[in-house]
Amino acid sequence: MKLLFLAPLSLPTGNRTTAQRISKYIQSSGHICILNDIAEFKSPSQVSDLINEQKFEAVMTIHLYKGGRLLLDSNVPYGVIFGGTDINEDIQDEKKCEVMETVLQKSRFLVAFTDQLKKTAEVHWPFASSKIHVQPQAVVTKPCTNFSWNEFLQDSGIHCKNIDAYIFLLVCGLRRVKDPLFLVDAFSVWHKEDPRVYLIIIGPEVDAPFTQQVKAKLKSASGVYLVSEKPQEELQAAMRDSFAVVNSSISEGMSSTILEAMDLNVPVLARNISGNRAIVKHEHTGLLFFDPPEFIELSKRLMIDTSLKENIVAKAKEYVEKFHSWETEKETYQKLIENLL
Repeated sequence: MKLLFLAPLSLPTGNRTTAQRISKYIQSSGHICILNDIAEFKSPSQVSDLINEQKFEAVMTIHLYKGGRLLLDSNVPYGVIFGGTDINEDIQDEKKCEVMETVLQKSRFLVAFTDQLKKTAEVHWPFASSKIHVQPQAVVTKPCTNFSWNEFLQDSGIHCKNIDAYIFLLVCGLRRVKDPLFLVDAFSVWHKEDPRVYLIIIGPEVDAPFTQQVKAKLKSASGVYLVSEKPQEELQAAMRDSFAVVNSSISEGMSSTILEAMDLNVPVLARNISGNRAIVKHEHTGLLFFDPPEFIELSKRLMIDTSLKENIVAKAKEYVEKFHSWETEKETYQKLIENLL
């Protein structure tokens, strides 16, 4: 089978990593899988023309709206993987919801990363329940071996040779749904009280106007630094060497960064939203916060309670090894693509 896989590839997001991983699973089953960036297509007819020209026999895509809308003219079978914002955000838009319902009706299968994403989809589209399969994202980490933590800090603008610094790493693309400014004011005040703590926001500039807002805000912030995106292996090395990894998103499907932190034995502090609660159990596999004051309170606790940190790290590592293995993910997708034959 020759399969077209439409995914967001232009930016280093978790969905891109997922698409690349699944593409390898499909190819290892003896099929041909060609990855194409969703951003390259403006209309369903462009995708339909490509399918006909290249003689694709099936399609997969990530994101029920952004990817799914491009399949409306498709005359070959397809499957869709929920992205997160499609079910958490786009579903509230009536026009987008109509498009997604049409895509659901025609799809052979759908994949949700969490039970909650499936339940939300079922509330809106009960007819699709039997098509929706829950498969948590797998996690694979390969931090680079020649990474220099001191150089990374210096390049970030942090000079802390004479103090034992606590570096909190917020990994996200700069867009509103990731809410990278959520903790900035509170962290800035905390840094003035305790100069050992720093927050580094690191990730690609996804939304240009919003990126300018972030940069402007950080000019007056203390102890908060913005770093441009890094190659995956270098980013994972920075995560491994940080004190904690932070997630402050308004919405998440399933955060690959959180899973990677767990795999790298780094504690996670995550905003208390449904997507994060699906993988972070408070005080068990991580710490969940509702607002900036609670984040500061939990961070201070993590700094002084070494047994809490050690227990969280150990349980989180055990969790990802049990529920987010690439072997299970590979088996699931290899079975699902048989529905496209």
